[in-house]
Amino acid sequence: MLPTTTPVSVVMPVLNEERYLADSVDRVLAQEYDGELEIVLAVGPSHDRTEEIAEKLAAAEPRVIVVPNPPGTTPHALNAALAASSHPYVVRVDAHGFLPDGYLREVVRLLDTTGAANVGGMMRGEGENAFGHAVARAMSSPLGIGGSKFHVGGEPGPARTVYLGAFRREVLEKLGGFDEHFLRAQDWELNYRIRQAGETVWFTPHLSVMYRPRRNLRALARQFRGSGQWRRQIVAAYPETASFRYLAAPIATAGIAVGTLLGVLGMVLGWPWLYAGFLAPVGYALGVLAASVPMGRGLSPKSRLLLPVVIATMHLSWGWGFLRSIPRSRRR
Repeated sequence: MLPTTTPVSVVMPVLNEERYLADSVDRVLAQEYDGELEIVLAVGPSHDRTEEIAEKLAAAEPRVIVVPNPPGTTPHALNAALAASSHPYVVRVDAHGFLPDGYLREVVRLLDTTGAANVGGMMRGEGENAFGHAVARAMSSPLGIGGSKFHVGGEPGPARTVYLGAFRREVLEKLGGFDEHFLRAQDWELNYRIRQAGETVWFTPHLSVMYRPRRNLRALARQFRGSGQWRRQIVAAYPETASFRYLAAPIATAGIAVGTLLGVLGMVLGWPWLYAGFLAPVGYALGVLAASVPMGRGLSPKSRLLLPVVIATMHLSWGWGFLRSIPRSRRR
């Protein structure tokens, strides 16, 4: 087999990533790739040593380029890195994601052989503590985060979206890059426009990139609330993309809230017939507990105890974010 030598630009949005940035860049540089390679770090205004680390990496390695990202958001970072890069294939890598051996070689091979505009694989969560292990397990389950191939796997072939992605530059430029309105879900939105343009997004399950999940409940809730808010913006912009998978969490969240309110109201007013409202939160809690038992096999006892809390936090935070949406001033 001939080596894959198409020049590759790796673009990386970077913000407050002192914990992982050097390791992530080292994983890219360690790729056994036969073609030209450059890494463009778009660094936002961080509150830690991220900018210092990025500059040291660039000073030590000529293939690493640092560009500023004053807004500090992911889509702005990706577009800034794209503008500063030069090669025909563009591979997105996150500063807290770690490429497996052979990743660049394989995504380039797939771009060459499938003709797809974007190829990618799965997100492989690896926690650093008991809570992180529970999050990683939930994020690889249809119950925890839905049935997207890049979370739960599936057959190789065309897909709606993939994790990260390796793109043809000409397609990105034709479509105007990432939409900077979507501070979250910008990858899903771009892949939707790629498919609407008649191009293919290609998924392959044997490519998986390690991802570090959130380390505590507060950070997880904030992450999923924001994801729900911006998914609402996706549905507002593209109503045809609404599906039960996106609406299940907000419907459940609303049902639990209304049921709890009715039950409490019944207790306050002395109307026992309203106690039936408690069936919604109790039923949901029992369902999550029952589902988390088989899902938690192989985890430590502490992670198994945390798993139902993690699942409920993901569901209800996402649902509340979707119901609440983003502030009106930030909507289109």
